[in-house]
Amino acid sequence: MNISIDELMNQSGVLFGTSGVRGQVTDMTDKVCVAYVAAFIQYLEQEGQLARGDKIGIAGDLRSSSPRIIKAVAAACTMRGGIPVYFGCIPSPAIALYGIAHQMPTIMVTGSHIPDDRNGIKFNTVAGEILKQDEQGIRQQRVELDDSLFDQHGYLMELHELPPVSDAAHELYVNRYLDFFPELCLQGRHIGLYQHSSVSREVFATILQKLGARVTILGRSETFVSVDTEAIRPEDTAAALQWAEQYDFDCIVSTDGDGDRPLVSDEKGQWLRGDIVGILCAAYLQADIVMTPVSCNSAVEKSHLFSRVGRTKIGSPYVIAAMQQAHRDVPHANIVGYEANGGFLQLTRIHRDDRVLSPLPTRDAVIVALSVMLSAFEHQLPVSQLVETLPSRYTYSDRLKQFPTELSQSRLAQFTTGDWHTDSLNIQQAFPSDSKPVLIDNTDGVRVTFDNEDVIHLRPSGNAPELRCYTESSSSASARAINQRCMEQMATWNRQPG
Repeated sequence: MNISIDELMNQSGVLFGTSGVRGQVTDMTDKVCVAYVAAFIQYLEQEGQLARGDKIGIAGDLRSSSPRIIKAVAAACTMRGGIPVYFGCIPSPAIALYGIAHQMPTIMVTGSHIPDDRNGIKFNTVAGEILKQDEQGIRQQRVELDDSLFDQHGYLMELHELPPVSDAAHELYVNRYLDFFPELCLQGRHIGLYQHSSVSREVFATILQKLGARVTILGRSETFVSVDTEAIRPEDTAAALQWAEQYDFDCIVSTDGDGDRPLVSDEKGQWLRGDIVGILCAAYLQADIVMTPVSCNSAVEKSHLFSRVGRTKIGSPYVIAAMQQAHRDVPHANIVGYEANGGFLQLTRIHRDDRVLSPLPTRDAVIVALSVMLSAFEHQLPVSQLVETLPSRYTYSDRLKQFPTELSQSRLAQFTTGDWHTDSLNIQQAFPSDSKPVLIDNTDGVRVTFDNEDVIHLRPSGNAPELRCYTESSSSASARAINQRCMEQMATWNRQPG
């Protein structure tokens, strides 16, 4: 059976997002998963990155559908002449790190933060997560599958056993932090670890304890919990406040489902925004150049902590591409990146206090939490006061669900005519304010900066029929209020012609 990957996307509903594919579990049949993995392997073969008989690393998260999909991924590797190496349930950055260190392509079965009825497959080349040109190369593939291997519903007729679990990737990931951070640097500190169903929950506890922290385990769940670090659930907000009051922590830490996006609280149990902890992490690592999406907090520029700050489209592949270009421009600089979700990317080796942190150009969560804690302790400040050393810029975000992408694009087109007078007039009419637009950025959607430094940023979601709204102001109350006014106005766009 000959399958076009581009056609499979439309037929199956399993679509490319950031660094891989995602879809409903019911749509991610074995046949669909095998086809995508076969296309990835075939693409690597064409690029000279893989040959028959080479090893391919596999891991997965803790959601209920992952074991079945992991077996389908391993079967696909075998069908294509590869040798699957199974690293068990470990964080996405852990398997990516091992693949980079050993020049091995790797595949992570995870839906990240999305609900348990969905899942995904992340692909990593020997250099790290796939970029947009890799995605295009995979989508252009046509693969041959033996139809007799699958039943009428698209599931494998024979069960495929996984090879024994290798602990090598887990150990390399742990040692990355133990080798970089000072021995027992967290001694005397009390850290709350919100484990829920994160695949990083065991490895994170190990790292914290080996660095000397007293760790209290919180909220462990044997069923999958969808934790989105950009849209924190009210129950997680309430729980952190209660835990902080009960246990007197120095901070609480956690990650999303696959361990590449951090949650870090201050000592009061207030969760910190990802683009704030990203700045603090970059500063602790003494970065020279920082790349971050256009939606992130402008405190990174206003802090004057870095020699250069670059803005990109939203999505880690764009951040990585910008870091790579910066490295070509300034080969000896320390270059990092982060996203609004807190995921931190490091392109170059970092040297600090005669210790070296190996590169990891894919989102990671653990480095953020450790860097924020160590920065606070070195400055002899509680985490809340460390945050206050940054310029007072606050962000807030929300989204309109079930808002068709075509309608989003049509509505935003009225602010992107290319004529400054027309665009600024349309913005003032759409969002009445005493302030006037002074800058319109169309890098990703429409980001408007006003003369009082308030910011409104609108963009269609990249993988869902949603229109997102990000706002920034000099206080959290103001950022929230602006966002609420924008959301009220945007809600009318579904009813009024463009």
